[in-house]
Amino acid sequence: MSSVRIVDTSVLCNLLRVPNRDQEADRAVREFGRAQAARDVFLLPIAVIYETGNHIAHSPNGAKRRVVAEGFVELVRKAFEGEIPFTPTPLQNSEDMTRWLDEFPDRAMTGMGFADLAITKVWEEQCELNQGRRVLIWSYDGHLQGYDRPARI
Repeated sequence: MSSVRIVDTSVLCNLLRVPNRDQEADRAVREFGRAQAARDVFLLPIAVIYETGNHIAHSPNGAKRRVVAEGFVELVRKAFEGEIPFTPTPLQNSEDMTRWLDEFPDRAMTGMGFADLAITKVWEEQCELNQGRRVLIWSYDGHLQGYDRPARI
């Protein structure tokens, strides 16, 4: 059965080849191809969209920054229009956001930023919704790689 992959900023930056954040670009493209062939579902958290946009904006090379920014806009638009295999997650309601804010000080003490907290919350939600599927955060950041729950039957 296919997996549910929550795409992290580290992977999206590599797929888009964001300068200075694309050291694993070839790996990301290979893994994306294999995951697509396996018919995995790719979820794109709103936090990842924001973070990736910030990384692009801070890229030192203006010419590449423009090209990557245009590719980013195209990918995100197509994701929202359902034209590519990335599905943006919904915006959080104020109740969810308030609960996350309550957790944030403790998470910040472990080094987890608010965007990563949001990504882990998407993972928790997807684990509940997809009991019979593997659910993982697809990330090249060590602190998020452990979020990989096998399918439960």
